[in-house]
Amino acid sequence: MSQKQQDPLDLGRLEYLQALVTEFQVTESPEAKEQVLANLANFAYDPKNYEYLRQLQVLDLFLDMLTEDNETLVEFAVDLRTALPTAASSLASCVIA
Repeated sequence: MSQKQQDPLDLGRLEYLQALVTEFQVTESPEAKEQVLANLANFAYDPKNYEYLRQLQVLDLFLDMLTEDNETLVEFAVDLRTALPTAASSLASCVIA
């Protein structure tokens, strides 16, 4: 398989992550937001997902959560810096510091 061909399982992964991001953006329920953000944080621990999370600007979403009033969302955002590779982690550390 050439690098330009995309594995069908990867396409499903990207679509699923996009659905999570969309759900987070449109939901009004604080509990639902917490659950979706927790799911996104869990996906960040798998290096296979990093490129997709970058494409979907999930790091920006987490960084935006640092200013939320909801302490759980802030905690998930802070914890994200341990999940992503070093470059993203360094960026998150600079913003948090």
